[in-house]
Amino acid sequence: MNSNPSKYRFASTGSKKTKSRPLPAMLAALLLCALLAACSKDSTNRNEFPETDQALPVSVVRVNPVNAPRMTETVGQTEGAKEVEVRPRVGGILLKHLYEEGESVQANQALFLIDPEPFQIALAQARARLSEQQARVTDAELEEARLKRLVAENFVSQRMYDNAVASLAIERAGMGAAREQVRQAQLNLSYTKVVAPVGGSSGRAQFSEGSLVEAQNSLLTTIHQVSPVWVRFSLSDHDLTRLGGYLTEQNVQLVQVILPDGSEYPLSGKINFAASYIDPVLGTQQLRATFENPDKRLLPGQFVRVRIKTGEYQNVFVVPQPAVLASDLGKYVYVVNEQNEATIRSVQAGEWTGRDWVILDGLMSGDRVIVDNLIKLQPGLIVAPQEATDAPGHAAL
Repeated sequence: MNSNPSKYRFASTGSKKTKSRPLPAMLAALLLCALLAACSKDSTNRNEFPETDQALPVSVVRVNPVNAPRMTETVGQTEGAKEVEVRPRVGGILLKHLYEEGESVQANQALFLIDPEPFQIALAQARARLSEQQARVTDAELEEARLKRLVAENFVSQRMYDNAVASLAIERAGMGAAREQVRQAQLNLSYTKVVAPVGGSSGRAQFSEGSLVEAQNSLLTTIHQVSPVWVRFSLSDHDLTRLGGYLTEQNVQLVQVILPDGSEYPLSGKINFAASYIDPVLGTQQLRATFENPDKRLLPGQFVRVRIKTGEYQNVFVVPQPAVLASDLGKYVYVVNEQNEATIRSVQAGEWTGRDWVILDGLMSGDRVIVDNLIKLQPGLIVAPQEATDAPGHAAL
């Protein structure tokens, strides 16, 4: 109760001073946090909104007029120049296969053997009938000669002699028929050995040994003549217009085949058939080309691409394929103007030649066409053009 009031005042005052001491540190911490947040926000804003005054680097090609081939490509299918179905000419039991399936065979090479015994018997019978008929002819000749002498001496009537002459003619005709029967029997016997009508690549045997085959009906195998080989294809009316019109053997300068792996077949072909009308159902002209195939690189039934050349375009431009873009309004390219701005230029594209695209209209000599970074471009964008290292390839021209 007798405590010193000043002591309490001092203690109270000291207590107040002790509680007020952390305030500056807290304010400093709050200011630091705000500063960090502001810096972070400013950095984020800079990342979200990059500077747009930097030019986009692009590669360009400077185009000049050239002469380019007038050509087009389409899909075709190969077929043997001769595709023959091998069928037996006589029926019987198939005794043996005389060839290796799938291998090349020569013309007149034996492929199958049909049981020849029934035909050997038939040949022997035909020869026996021929011998019998020859005897009859001999007898008729003797009778005709005898009656000829008698009728000259009036010992027999003229009618009897005429009958003898007629009988001799009948027997001689019978002998001719007997000879043909022998010949037919010989042919039938020879047909028991089924041979290849043409040389080419043989197919799979359709009948196993011991099977009964019917004359003319049973398909034994097939043979495809693979050298030369034919390629069938067709072109639409639109393609024909771009190539200069209806195609013939005379106005087609070059026919090439592109194999399924993308390589070019080394030998060029020639048109050996061109339909004289447009198919009213498909709206196409049917064509066929022939190619030499000494190494059998082309097989019947393959799907290939066919390249047709009919002439040249004069004073056109050639740009890499990626540079040509397409929209609902047609094809276009990006061209760099004098202010290094990317501008859109509508073009009329022709055909591909190698890796390039023929531009028929829309470009001028000296234009700088952008060939990369196309997805980042927009009209009016400032670019930093550099000459492309791979200019349009004119080797194909």
